[in-house]
Amino acid sequence: MALHRKYDALLALQPDLAIISECAEPELLSEKSASEWLEQEPVWVGNNRHKGLGVFAFGDVRLELLECYDRNLRYVAPLRVQSKERFNLLAVWAQNASGGITRKHQLGPLRRALSKYRELLSPGPALIAGDWNSNAIWDKPGWRINHMAKVRILADLDIVSVYHSLNGERDGEETVPTLYWRDRREDGPTYHIDFAFVPRCWLPRITHFEIGRFADWCGNGLSDHVPLILDVDV
Repeated sequence: MALHRKYDALLALQPDLAIISECAEPELLSEKSASEWLEQEPVWVGNNRHKGLGVFAFGDVRLELLECYDRNLRYVAPLRVQSKERFNLLAVWAQNASGGITRKHQLGPLRRALSKYRELLSPGPALIAGDWNSNAIWDKPGWRINHMAKVRILADLDIVSVYHSLNGERDGEETVPTLYWRDRREDGPTYHIDFAFVPRCWLPRITHFEIGRFADWCGNGLSDHVPLILDVDV
């Protein structure tokens, strides 16, 4: 939240594209920002102007929210991205049910979106990225919301996790967290819940991937998440 206080840190990454969860709507960002930093109108979805999902483009990159966007899947936004090449994007802020019985029987917003927007994913090409709010460590037998169910759906489309593909780690055994939960301490509760999935054929085109450092994002109070930073030659 409070992106208007953090845009210097975002711009320091020199992004072409940024997916921001818990983001205020563009008009509110402009009202609160100390300077004009938005290069073009971002795509924003949500029903709370203080806390939605924002996707920002910079430079020559252009974004379009597709007409097939389903408002019942409020924070999973299907977009077309025009860079050197054109590709589809599912920007994700997955708000999953927290109750045990509900979690057991609910597909969850992202899994429903993978079905709803399947034609955008295959033949694609498509990038799926953002805050999934899930990990294999929380999967339970028979639960429809399980993280690995989504991973398998994407694997069937030959779409894979950048982190796991490049680091050779298994789902649920990630050694680098993306969330420093609750007290934002390096030795506190930490989880890996933010992901970027790309077509397998894009893996050789990745020129850089990293997960932001705790000191740069959480230790100084900017956020409880660190960013996934991905450079792909597209």
